[in-house]
Amino acid sequence: MKSIGIDIGGTKIELQAFDDSFALTSSERISTPADYPGLIGAIVELAQRAEGRIGPVPLGLSVAGVIDRKTGLALTANLAATGKPFQADLAARIGRDVTFVNDCRAMALSEAHLGSGKGAARVLGLVLGTGVGAGFVCNGKLDEGAQGLAGEIGHIAFPAGLAQTYGLPVLRCKCGRQGCFETLLSGPGLSNLAHHLTGQSCTAPELARLRHSNAELSHVWQVWCALLAELLMTTVYTLDPDVVVLGGGLSRIKGLGDDVERALAAVQMPAMGLPEILLAEGGDATGARGAALAARQRLPE
Repeated sequence: MKSIGIDIGGTKIELQAFDDSFALTSSERISTPADYPGLIGAIVELAQRAEGRIGPVPLGLSVAGVIDRKTGLALTANLAATGKPFQADLAARIGRDVTFVNDCRAMALSEAHLGSGKGAARVLGLVLGTGVGAGFVCNGKLDEGAQGLAGEIGHIAFPAGLAQTYGLPVLRCKCGRQGCFETLLSGPGLSNLAHHLTGQSCTAPELARLRHSNAELSHVWQVWCALLAELLMTTVYTLDPDVVVLGGGLSRIKGLGDDVERALAAVQMPAMGLPEILLAEGGDATGARGAALAARQRLPE
Protein backbone atom coordinates (compact mmCIF):
# COMPACT_ATOMS: atom_id res chain seq x y z
CA MET A 1 0.00 0.00 0.00
CA LYS A 2 1.31 3.44 -0.92
CA SER A 3 1.43 6.17 1.72
CA ILE A 4 2.48 9.77 2.30
CA GLY A 5 4.37 11.32 5.20
CA ILE A 6 4.77 15.05 5.78
CA ASP A 7 7.51 16.27 8.12
CA ILE A 8 6.53 19.71 9.44
CA GLY A 9 9.34 21.76 10.95
CA GLY A 10 9.85 25.35 11.94
CA THR A 11 11.68 26.27 8.73
CA LYS A 12 10.61 23.67 6.17
CA ILE A 13 7.81 21.26 5.34
CA GLU A 14 8.72 18.14 3.40
CA LEU A 15 6.31 15.70 1.83
CA GLN A 16 7.53 12.23 0.91
CA ALA A 17 5.54 9.59 -0.96
CA PHE A 18 6.37 5.90 -0.54
CA ASP A 19 5.49 2.76 -2.46
CA ASP A 20 4.32 -0.54 -0.97
CA SER A 21 7.82 -1.46 0.23
CA PHE A 22 8.55 2.03 1.57
CA ALA A 23 10.87 3.04 -1.24
CA LEU A 24 10.71 6.81 -1.74
CA THR A 25 8.87 7.61 -4.96
CA SER A 26 8.67 11.41 -4.79
CA SER A 27 9.31 14.33 -2.47
CA GLU A 28 8.61 18.03 -2.28
CA ARG A 29 9.93 20.64 0.14
CA ILE A 30 8.61 24.13 0.87
CA SER A 31 9.29 26.83 3.48
CA THR A 32 7.09 26.81 6.58
CA PRO A 33 4.59 29.70 6.67
CA ALA A 34 4.74 31.83 9.80
CA ASP A 35 0.95 32.19 10.26
CA TYR A 36 -1.66 29.54 11.01
CA PRO A 37 -3.90 29.98 7.93
CA GLY A 38 -0.81 29.90 5.72
CA LEU A 39 0.47 26.78 7.49
CA ILE A 40 -2.82 24.92 7.01
CA GLY A 41 -3.08 26.02 3.38
CA ALA A 42 0.48 24.98 2.54
CA ILE A 43 0.09 21.49 4.02
CA VAL A 44 -3.26 20.93 2.33
CA GLU A 45 -1.87 22.06 -1.02
CA LEU A 46 1.12 19.72 -0.71
CA ALA A 47 -1.10 16.77 0.17
CA GLN A 48 -3.58 17.45 -2.61
CA ARG A 49 -0.83 17.77 -5.22
CA ALA A 50 0.66 14.44 -4.18
CA GLU A 51 -2.69 12.68 -4.06
CA GLY A 52 -3.52 14.08 -7.48
CA ARG A 53 -0.64 11.92 -8.74
CA ILE A 54 -1.11 8.76 -6.68
CA GLY A 55 -4.68 8.98 -5.36
CA PRO A 56 -5.94 9.04 -1.73
CA VAL A 57 -3.56 7.04 0.47
CA PRO A 58 -2.77 6.89 4.21
CA LEU A 59 -1.40 10.29 5.24
CA GLY A 60 0.72 10.95 8.31
CA LEU A 61 2.14 14.13 9.79
CA SER A 62 5.39 14.31 11.78
CA VAL A 63 5.35 17.40 14.01
CA ALA A 64 7.47 18.74 16.87
CA GLY A 65 4.53 18.80 19.25
CA VAL A 66 1.57 16.94 20.68
CA ILE A 67 -2.21 17.04 20.45
CA ASP A 68 -4.21 17.32 23.68
CA ARG A 69 -6.48 14.28 23.40
CA LYS A 70 -9.19 15.89 25.52
CA THR A 71 -9.43 19.26 23.75
CA GLY A 72 -7.92 18.43 20.35
CA LEU A 73 -5.68 21.50 20.59
CA ALA A 74 -2.03 21.40 19.55
CA LEU A 75 1.06 22.28 21.55
CA THR A 76 3.98 22.78 19.16
CA ALA A 77 7.58 23.83 19.64
CA ASN A 78 8.11 26.00 16.57
CA LEU A 79 4.88 26.31 14.60
CA ALA A 80 2.02 28.82 14.57
CA ALA A 81 -0.35 26.05 15.67
CA THR A 82 -0.25 26.08 19.47
CA GLY A 83 -3.75 26.34 20.90
CA LYS A 84 -5.31 25.50 17.53
CA PRO A 85 -7.26 22.38 16.44
CA PHE A 86 -4.42 21.62 14.05
CA GLN A 87 -5.16 17.99 13.23
CA ALA A 88 -8.93 18.54 12.98
CA ASP A 89 -8.53 21.59 10.72
CA LEU A 90 -6.23 19.69 8.36
CA ALA A 91 -8.58 16.69 8.25
CA ALA A 92 -11.53 18.97 7.45
CA ARG A 93 -9.67 20.69 4.62
CA ILE A 94 -8.26 17.46 3.17
CA GLY A 95 -11.58 15.69 3.54
CA ARG A 96 -10.56 12.70 5.66
CA ASP A 97 -8.61 11.69 8.75
CA VAL A 98 -4.88 12.35 8.97
CA THR A 99 -2.50 10.70 11.42
CA PHE A 100 -0.56 13.03 13.74
CA VAL A 101 2.73 11.79 15.21
CA ASN A 102 5.27 13.62 17.32
CA ASP A 103 8.50 13.90 15.32
CA CYS A 104 10.56 11.96 17.88
CA ARG A 105 8.01 9.15 17.93
CA ALA A 106 8.01 9.16 14.11
CA MET A 107 11.80 8.77 14.10
CA ALA A 108 11.60 5.84 16.53
CA LEU A 109 8.97 4.05 14.46
CA SER A 110 10.90 4.60 11.23
CA GLU A 111 14.16 3.33 12.70
CA ALA A 112 12.49 0.34 14.38
CA HIS A 113 11.01 -0.88 11.08
CA LEU A 114 13.40 0.32 8.40
CA GLY A 115 16.54 1.64 10.07
CA SER A 116 19.10 0.80 12.74
CA GLY A 117 16.58 -0.84 15.07
CA LYS A 118 15.14 -3.22 12.47
CA GLY A 119 14.72 -6.70 13.93
CA ALA A 120 14.80 -5.59 17.58
CA ALA A 121 11.71 -6.17 19.71
CA ARG A 122 12.08 -3.09 21.93
CA VAL A 123 13.49 0.08 20.36
CA LEU A 124 14.01 3.45 22.02
CA GLY A 125 14.61 6.31 19.57
CA LEU A 126 16.21 9.38 21.18
CA VAL A 127 16.45 12.68 19.31
CA LEU A 128 19.19 15.09 20.37
CA GLY A 129 18.76 18.32 18.46
CA THR A 130 17.10 21.68 19.06
CA GLY A 131 15.18 19.79 21.73
CA VAL A 132 15.37 16.37 23.36
CA GLY A 133 12.64 13.78 22.91
CA ALA A 134 12.10 10.09 22.36
CA GLY A 135 9.77 7.39 21.14
CA PHE A 136 9.36 3.76 22.16
CA VAL A 137 8.43 0.94 19.80
CA CYS A 138 7.54 -2.49 21.17
CA ASN A 139 7.07 -5.41 18.78
CA GLY A 140 6.68 -3.04 15.88
CA LYS A 141 4.02 -0.85 17.50
CA LEU A 142 4.56 2.70 18.68
CA ASP A 143 3.61 3.17 22.34
CA GLU A 144 2.53 6.80 22.75
CA GLY A 145 0.81 6.41 26.12
CA ALA A 146 -2.66 7.45 27.25
CA GLN A 147 -2.12 11.16 26.51
CA GLY A 148 0.39 10.86 23.67
CA LEU A 149 3.17 12.04 25.99
CA ALA A 150 5.26 8.86 26.23
CA GLY A 151 8.72 9.95 25.13
CA GLU A 152 8.81 13.51 26.50
CA ILE A 153 11.89 12.54 28.47
CA GLY A 154 13.70 15.81 27.80
CA HIS A 155 11.31 17.34 30.32
CA ILE A 156 12.37 15.09 33.17
CA ALA A 157 14.39 17.10 35.69
CA PHE A 158 18.00 16.02 36.16
CA PRO A 159 18.83 14.75 39.67
CA ALA A 160 20.18 16.93 42.45
CA GLY A 161 23.21 14.65 42.80
CA LEU A 162 24.41 15.46 39.28
CA ALA A 163 23.70 19.15 39.77
CA GLN A 164 25.79 19.15 42.94
CA THR A 165 28.63 17.05 41.53
CA TYR A 166 29.13 19.18 38.43
CA GLY A 167 27.78 22.54 39.58
CA LEU A 168 25.04 22.49 36.95
CA PRO A 169 22.83 25.51 36.31
CA VAL A 170 19.13 25.04 36.96
CA LEU A 171 17.53 26.82 34.00
CA ARG A 172 13.91 27.42 33.10
CA CYS A 173 12.82 25.22 30.20
CA LYS A 174 10.53 26.33 27.39
CA CYS A 175 7.96 23.93 28.82
CA GLY A 176 7.77 26.13 31.93
CA ARG A 177 9.54 23.73 34.30
CA GLN A 178 13.02 24.19 35.76
CA GLY A 179 16.03 21.90 35.51
CA CYS A 180 14.80 19.80 32.58
CA PHE A 181 17.43 17.62 30.90
CA GLU A 182 16.64 19.43 27.62
CA THR A 183 18.02 22.71 28.99
CA LEU A 184 21.53 21.18 29.02
CA LEU A 185 21.37 18.20 26.61
CA SER A 186 19.92 19.84 23.50
CA GLY A 187 22.11 21.70 21.00
CA PRO A 188 21.38 25.06 22.67
CA GLY A 189 21.67 23.28 26.02
CA LEU A 190 25.22 22.14 25.26
CA SER A 191 26.08 25.79 24.57
CA ASN A 192 24.39 26.75 27.88
CA LEU A 193 26.49 24.15 29.69
CA ALA A 194 29.74 25.31 28.08
CA HIS A 195 29.07 28.93 28.96
CA HIS A 196 28.20 28.10 32.55
CA LEU A 197 31.23 25.87 33.15
CA THR A 198 33.84 27.84 31.21
CA GLY A 199 32.47 31.33 30.57
CA GLN A 200 33.04 30.72 26.87
CA SER A 201 30.41 31.25 24.19
CA CYS A 202 30.59 28.11 22.09
CA THR A 203 28.17 26.48 19.67
CA ALA A 204 27.59 22.74 19.77
CA PRO A 205 29.52 22.13 16.49
CA GLU A 206 32.45 24.20 17.78
CA LEU A 207 32.56 22.28 21.05
CA ALA A 208 32.39 18.96 19.23
CA ARG A 209 35.31 19.99 17.03
CA LEU A 210 37.48 21.35 19.88
CA ARG A 211 36.67 18.87 22.64
CA HIS A 212 39.85 16.82 22.08
CA SER A 213 42.21 19.81 22.03
CA ASN A 214 40.75 22.16 24.65
CA ALA A 215 40.85 20.95 28.26
CA GLU A 216 37.92 23.07 29.42
CA LEU A 217 35.72 22.00 26.56
CA SER A 218 36.78 18.39 27.06
CA HIS A 219 35.44 18.66 30.61
CA VAL A 220 32.18 20.15 29.32
CA TRP A 221 31.82 17.21 26.95
CA GLN A 222 32.40 14.71 29.78
CA VAL A 223 29.72 16.41 31.87
CA TRP A 224 27.32 16.41 28.92
CA CYS A 225 27.93 12.68 28.37
CA ALA A 226 27.32 12.04 32.06
CA LEU A 227 24.00 13.87 31.81
CA LEU A 228 23.02 11.88 28.73
CA ALA A 229 24.00 8.63 30.44
CA GLU A 230 21.81 9.53 33.43
CA LEU A 231 18.82 10.24 31.20
CA LEU A 232 19.36 7.03 29.26
CA MET A 233 19.68 4.93 32.41
CA THR A 234 16.45 6.45 33.76
CA THR A 235 14.76 5.40 30.54
CA VAL A 236 16.42 1.97 30.44
CA TYR A 237 15.23 1.22 33.99
CA THR A 238 11.71 2.19 32.91
CA LEU A 239 11.42 0.64 29.44
CA ASP A 240 14.37 -1.79 29.15
CA PRO A 241 14.92 -1.47 25.39
CA ASP A 242 17.05 -3.87 23.36
CA VAL A 243 18.38 -0.99 21.26
CA VAL A 244 18.73 2.76 21.63
CA VAL A 245 18.85 4.65 18.32
CA LEU A 246 20.26 8.17 18.50
CA GLY A 247 19.05 10.78 16.01
CA GLY A 248 18.99 14.54 15.61
CA GLY A 249 21.78 16.98 14.84
CA LEU A 250 23.97 16.12 17.84
CA SER A 251 23.93 12.42 16.90
CA ARG A 252 26.16 13.31 13.95
CA ILE A 253 29.06 14.23 16.26
CA LYS A 254 31.90 11.85 15.42
CA GLY A 255 32.51 9.30 18.17
CA LEU A 256 29.29 10.05 20.05
CA GLY A 257 28.20 6.42 20.23
CA ASP A 258 31.46 5.28 21.81
CA ASP A 259 31.46 8.17 24.28
CA VAL A 260 27.87 7.42 25.33
CA GLU A 261 28.62 3.72 25.80
CA ARG A 262 31.56 4.57 28.10
CA ALA A 263 29.42 6.99 30.11
CA LEU A 264 26.65 4.40 30.41
CA ALA A 265 29.09 1.73 31.58
CA ALA A 266 30.17 4.07 34.38
CA VAL A 267 26.65 4.33 35.82
CA GLN A 268 25.09 0.94 35.08
CA MET A 269 23.99 -1.33 37.91
CA PRO A 270 26.39 -4.17 38.69
CA ALA A 271 25.92 -7.33 36.61
CA MET A 272 23.29 -5.63 34.42
CA GLY A 273 23.57 -5.50 30.66
CA LEU A 274 23.11 -2.40 28.55
CA PRO A 275 21.16 -1.83 25.35
CA GLU A 276 23.04 -1.51 22.10
CA ILE A 277 23.65 2.14 21.15
CA LEU A 278 23.21 2.82 17.43
CA LEU A 279 22.92 5.85 15.18
CA ALA A 280 19.82 6.52 13.09
CA GLU A 281 20.07 5.56 9.42
CA GLY A 282 17.06 7.43 8.04
CA GLY A 283 18.60 10.90 7.85
CA ASP A 284 16.22 13.66 6.77
CA ALA A 285 13.73 11.06 5.52
CA THR A 286 13.10 9.42 8.86
CA GLY A 287 10.37 11.75 10.21
CA ALA A 288 8.19 11.66 7.10
CA ARG A 289 8.78 7.92 6.74
CA GLY A 290 7.76 7.31 10.35
CA ALA A 291 4.61 9.37 9.89
CA ALA A 292 3.69 7.38 6.78
CA LEU A 293 4.30 4.16 8.71
CA ALA A 294 2.06 5.33 11.56
CA ALA A 295 -0.69 6.20 9.08
CA ARG A 296 -0.54 2.71 7.61
CA GLN A 297 -0.56 1.07 11.02
CA ARG A 298 -3.68 2.98 12.06
CA LEU A 299 -5.78 1.65 9.22
CA PRO A 300 -8.51 -0.80 10.30
CA GLU A 301 -7.40 -4.42 10.18
